[in-house]
Amino acid sequence: MNLERSTSKSIARGTFDETFIEDGFFVLTYKNDDNAVQILEREIDSSYLQFHFCTKGKADFVFNNGNYTLNIIEDMSLLLYNPQRDLPIHLELQPQSWLVSFVISIKKFHGLFSKDANYITFLTDDNKDKKYYTDGKISPSMAVVLNQLISFGLHNSIKPLYFKGKVYELLSLYFNRNEEADIEQCPFLVDEENVAKLKKAKDIIIANMAEPPTLQELSETIGLSLKKLKEGFKQIYGDTVYGFLFDYKMEVARKLLESDDYNVNEVALKVGYSTASHFIAAFKKKFGTTPKKYIQATS
Repeated sequence: MNLERSTSKSIARGTFDETFIEDGFFVLTYKNDDNAVQILEREIDSSYLQFHFCTKGKADFVFNNGNYTLNIIEDMSLLLYNPQRDLPIHLELQPQSWLVSFVISIKKFHGLFSKDANYITFLTDDNKDKKYYTDGKISPSMAVVLNQLISFGLHNSIKPLYFKGKVYELLSLYFNRNEEADIEQCPFLVDEENVAKLKKAKDIIIANMAEPPTLQELSETIGLSLKKLKEGFKQIYGDTVYGFLFDYKMEVARKLLESDDYNVNEVALKVGYSTASHFIAAFKKKFGTTPKKYIQATS
């Protein structure tokens, strides 16, 4: 674990997107697609376990008034637990970084596992009152679930139910000790070179969202066959290339509208729609309301 602080001068304050799962269990997500470091804070007391997953970029968890920092980078996880003292979240999320976290009470966590789960170190009687910090690699199958959580695109009314299922799935994968499970579930993703190519594909379509390349152009650019591009992208990001891009564009559009710096026509052009009417139809499909009504509701 690196002990280092961010030195970026461009800093802004953000707020986690928080989803309640059930008593003693909730999910925090944040996508920092801006060019400034985002400072995120959340009070967490000593009775909770914290699981953090960085799916893109880098973040720093700052403790003890800046005297101690834990670094988390892309494709890594961080588990934090200290029964002796509260561990409030003070997070410095770097530009172009995404984080998924879930926080669960130790009492609820104990109830999820049988008494013979001795391989989970901090569940043993000898360790239950000791602090426990560990980092680890995000497995391919975990990456799929994490991207489904952070790129959630269904109706908000089912979000708590969807998140509940996905977070329990993620928790199961996190503590699964059978390495072969990942290989069986996602054979394509075992090849790290292919995973890197698919991440490059994602970065390309995001950077060119107003005028994205065709699938054929994209496959040639990253050096993967069209078939592998389609199958692999869906395995990692839980959606088709253009389905993922659509959700990303709508999220960008929503933030631009909320900023009150651009009118509907300007936002439409920025995210790649040549006419406002096409943009309005797309926005309504995603959020269930028109951009104009959305602005009125959030202003």
